[in-house]
Amino acid sequence: MVFLTEGVMKKSMLTVTIMVGLIAFGCKKQEATAPDAPPAPAAEEVSNIPPLDENNIVSLAIASEDHTTLVAAIKAADYVTSVAASGPLTVFAPTNAAFDKLPEGTVDDLLKPENVDQLRNILKYHVTTSALAADSFKDGQTVSMANGKKVTMHVKDGKVSINDANIIASAPASNGMLHIIDAVLLPPES
Repeated sequence: MVFLTEGVMKKSMLTVTIMVGLIAFGCKKQEATAPDAPPAPAAEEVSNIPPLDENNIVSLAIASEDHTTLVAAIKAADYVTSVAASGPLTVFAPTNAAFDKLPEGTVDDLLKPENVDQLRNILKYHVTTSALAADSFKDGQTVSMANGKKVTMHVKDGKVSINDANIIASAPASNGMLHIIDAVLLPPES
């Protein structure tokens, strides 16, 4: 797990954090980024939100080239403002490579306006209220997500996973906690 303090988190564009750079480097090393993933939007392109501080969950996602698909999904669901809220929130953020593991065409279909409700349900299954650090999770613990469904945390040999997704890095954000995961969480059917 990667845990960095606020004092370590300044870098270029949007004062991109060193943590995001480490995540991007680590994720590229483990998983190839999709060649046709949508480019990360510049901060100016994200409309209808108040100015964000550089350590906000949305700012961290926008600054990470390994989360362009997640940023596109957040924008398509019109959730930028919600995720930029003061929180506290814990967001489990799948990498582009995690989205690539879904069946071909799934992401494109989810980003269509007619599928916004399904997309919102999936995104809410990646968020819980309160800032939860990775070391606070216990094996077998269930956590209620923003869509009303629960996930199960697993802790084995110091590694933490949520359902079938591994937490590959973590960072505190100004409005909560960000955990980078290697798979998309799909909510159980009701």
